This record gives sequence, structure tokens and C-alpha cells, in this order.
Amino acid sequence: MSPLRSSVQGDVFRGQACPCGGGAFGQCCGRYLDGQAWPASPEALMRARFTAYVLGREDYLAESWHSRTRPVDLGLNTGAQWRRLHVLDAPAVQGETGEVEFIAYCKINGRNHGLHERSRFAIEDGRWRYVDGETPKTTQRWAARVGRNDPCPCNSGKKYKHCCGG
Repeated sequence: MSPLRSSVQGDVFRGQACPCGGGAFGQCCGRYLDGQAWPASPEALMRARFTAYVLGREDYLAESWHSRTRPVDLGLNTGAQWRRLHVLDAPAVQGETGEVEFIAYCKINGRNHGLHERSRFAIEDGRWRYVDGETPKTTQRWAARVGRNDPCPCNSGKKYKHCCGG
């Protein structure tokens, strides 16, 4: 395993909930981003990659991207503030490939957005890596239809204004 740089931003999450929603940061994605372990499933890798986007960890994103499809510029300078992750489906792994469908909620220039993707993963050099993703045909823009006092579409149980709309 190649050493990954320690994240000062990641230290802020120590003892707190992981941005991916999977538990305490240190026991969830923190151990992957610190290079202590590598995700054992496509879903765990996808959650770690979401957390890497939240923390601006371009090194981890590049390391976890399959060499066949890894872009030169990862495009982290979009101004997106990643807020919440909702995993919709993570089917059982089929050999050395897997998929995860999710919605990642963010705010860009004060507007709420949801990235709905079905990501594909494959094992390369004994590790799961992100290959690519596609937007399901059923994706609809939710931010324009959700009222501030409506339940948040990420299913957190909170009002939209106190969750992804905040």
C-alpha cells in the first residue's frame, strides 16, 4: 500500500461522524484515507471516495481510480460543497467487478444539487478501484421541487432546510 498524506482536514473529523454517514470517521473512512487499510468492497470504496471529495483529498481520489480511466485533472475545483451521501443500491459483487448506485448531495454557488450515479468498480493490483459511472435515466432534478419545510429527499428524516438545503 502506498503511503497517503495525512489530512489536516481529516483530523477535524476524528471522534466525529464520517461524512459518508457510515459511522465514526476513524473507524469508517478515516482509516482508508490515512492509508491504514484499503476498502474491501465497492461500497466501502465509494464511501471513502465521497469522503475524499468532502476533504479535498485529490491524492486518495487518484490512488483509488482505475488506471485505465483515471483523468489527468480530477476536477476538484468546482466549488462544490459536498453535504450528504445516500447509497441506493450496492448489489453483491460479481467476480472482480461491482457496482454502487448513490446520490451525493452538494451545494454549488448557493444552489443545491444531487449527483445520481451508478458507479462501476473493478479490482486492479488486488484492490477495488473506481472505473466509471453513468447517470441513470430516471434521475430527476430534485432541488427545484423540494420546499424548505419538506422532508429532505436524502431520507435523513430531517426537514430539507436543516439538511441538504441548509
